Amino acid sequence: MLRLLALLLVLANAGYFAWTRGLLADYGFAPASQTEPQRLAQQIHPEALRLLAPPEARTAGGAMGAAPAPAPAASSTLAPASAAHASASSATPAECLQAGLFNEEQTVVLRARLQSVLPAGSWVLENSVEPARWMVYMGKYSGADAVAKKKGELRQLRVSFEPLNNAALEPGLSLGTFTSQPEADAEMARIAKRGVRTAKVIQAVPESRGQKLRLPAVDAGLRPQLEALKPQLAGKTLQTCH
Repeated sequence: MLRLLALLLVLANAGYFAWTRGLLADYGFAPASQTEPQRLAQQIHPEALRLLAPPEARTAGGAMGAAPAPAPAASSTLAPASAAHASASSATPAECLQAGLFNEEQTVVLRARLQSVLPAGSWVLENSVEPARWMVYMGKYSGADAVAKKKGELRQLRVSFEPLNNAALEPGLSLGTFTSQPEADAEMARIAKRGVRTAKVIQAVPESRGQKLRLPAVDAGLRPQLEALKPQLAGKTLQTCH
């Protein structure tokens, strides 16, 4: 009995040894392979890599086909768009400019020039009214000496004055200009309390009606074209809209 058991153990050990060594693989008995030779065969061997010089790299890239070629086109499309965006962000902001008034004859000449020089919709001629201007006035005097003497008297009374911008009122002095006659009358009453006796309120500029030129959005592209309008502006300057 013991001999039979010992024999069975020997046979079992021999069979296990043969099974683990793959000796029974031909009969369909073998343990699962742990070496996975198929994965080893797919591995990249670094010792087989070789750096290519630039000419060789271009040749190798061409041999692989032209599929990646569209990528540079995309980047070249983006470059002008980025440049355009940078140019737009750095452009001078548009501003509104105006000039006038222009009488009927001046308006006809200016309108024809605007239509031939500036883009449609970039300008407008609109009816406008400039209110009368009133002045507290002293004069006319006999000459420059009389004006200088009156200036000295006003300084002693601490009453301010300003030069005239109307040659028809020379020689004389302006003690202030106002947008309405009541404002001028109020100033006249104030300086009278200080001793001014010979001043008077006059209408320095009468109310005027005409056309005013307005350019609502003058940008860097439109601004150079405005130089062509100067002869038709009749000496008037373009100013910021108000």
